[in-house]
Amino acid sequence: MAAGLREFFGATHAPSPPWGHDRFCMDKCMNGGTVPLSGLFDVLAAHARRRPDQVALIRGEQQVTYRQLIGLAEDLSEALDGLGLDRRQPLCVPAYKTPTTIALLIGAFRDGYAVLAPSPELGSSARAVLAAQARCSQVLTVDDQGLLHTAPVVPDEQAARDFDTVDPAVAPLLLTTSGSTGTPKIVPIPGDAFGRFADWATGRFHLSEHDTLLSYAPLNFDLSLLDVWTALRLGARTVLVEQESSADARHLQDLITRHQVGFVQGVPMLHRLLAQDGAVHPSVRTVITTGDALPQALLRQLGTTFPGAGFHNVFGCTETNDSFICDVDPAGAGERIPIGRPLPGVRALLLDGAGQVLDGPGTGELLVTTPFQSFGYLQRSRNEGVFVPAPDGGDEVFYRTGDLVTRDADGLHWLQGRTDFQVKVRGVRTNVQEVENVLAAHPEVAEAAVVAIPDREAGYRLHAQVTRRPGTSLTSLRLRSHSAERLPRHAIPSSVHVGDAPLPRTSTGKPDRNLIKAARQKGNPA
Repeated sequence: MAAGLREFFGATHAPSPPWGHDRFCMDKCMNGGTVPLSGLFDVLAAHARRRPDQVALIRGEQQVTYRQLIGLAEDLSEALDGLGLDRRQPLCVPAYKTPTTIALLIGAFRDGYAVLAPSPELGSSARAVLAAQARCSQVLTVDDQGLLHTAPVVPDEQAARDFDTVDPAVAPLLLTTSGSTGTPKIVPIPGDAFGRFADWATGRFHLSEHDTLLSYAPLNFDLSLLDVWTALRLGARTVLVEQESSADARHLQDLITRHQVGFVQGVPMLHRLLAQDGAVHPSVRTVITTGDALPQALLRQLGTTFPGAGFHNVFGCTETNDSFICDVDPAGAGERIPIGRPLPGVRALLLDGAGQVLDGPGTGELLVTTPFQSFGYLQRSRNEGVFVPAPDGGDEVFYRTGDLVTRDADGLHWLQGRTDFQVKVRGVRTNVQEVENVLAAHPEVAEAAVVAIPDREAGYRLHAQVTRRPGTSLTSLRLRSHSAERLPRHAIPSSVHVGDAPLPRTSTGKPDRNLIKAARQKGNPA
């Protein structure tokens, strides 16, 4: 691997594919041709030929050019060849957010492998189960010096019995869900679906090779399909936020300023950190909010934090990728932000309680089909009732999101909560996320999470954990009064903990409601 290591750490030779092939790859990428993940190596080689010293990835003080990245990817590809593995079996590559891991993934795609990329924070036993379920042959990691480390996966036909075999030509990347409701589900990402998504995102957000994007979410999270993989496909520059620095507001703000970042997407926690202490980021021209509801007070603050930016609320999930978008004006936003309208090529249906398709305005469970979606979970039994035939008789396969959504008379869609967040409090059906929205609308609330605690008499009782905005003196009594003015009696949380510490988070940056619930049941805030 010596040649690639020299490239990675500063030698001057670039890989030299024929220029005609270079130009073909560049034209295909830049002029609207769909480039799947399996073709990413060729596109990056074209970037390395045309702009060898262009920085591709930044992590801490390390800056990796396209020449260095493709050199290491090529050497890792050759190292994989030397292992003599069966390409019909996927590789398991824990998704450490490092340039060397990204190079390993690129090399594996080049060699025709499918890659399972679970969270690196997943315990070894859970990772072993996932790797066996996907029938992986090896768990591979690569250190910061570019050295490949291998560990065989112990075959377990019992664990893999209900799982499909992956065709790497169709779905080269396997992501996982967060696992917040049990064992993570394996979600194959079709290569062509990624290509269509990257084409859409490039055009919709006017991205080019001259852009710098901030990558805040973990590499195993679907947001990386845009701020890492689409950026690399374009020949742009991505700043990787290290996990250990993800809650450091000053560090994040410095990354934006030092690298003149122009594109930022993430959950509300990221935007709250970037806005902390009155920070202003004039270089940012595109801001995407996603994941959780964005409080009105924070959105209005972001208008000052990013004075030159356009704002977009994007809604989707790992199974379908992005489905809805809403362009947002921070100054004119109301207490709630709609999830917007379906993206081009997306069909969205609402089903009422009887399972009938709603025409026109109404509230029901959201079903979507997108050009970017997975064919289904790798575990066949999990697909039943989730990936379903079109309820209106169409040819598509729809994904039942489990989200409760309202469509208004203008065709805008509004998220009401989760169908599985509907609980009965004293016999009355209550939407937990609606309660969260009311709490988050208080001007002194930075963030809020509401959980349903089983109760012998009431069925469930609601507990709220709230982080107040710095410098405020919000109390639980005042917040309960705020709730009483806006919520029916049964929906007012029976207990409220107000503090200054941030809410506990899952690996994807969302509030860890399971941890909050468990801590409350033990009598302590999380």
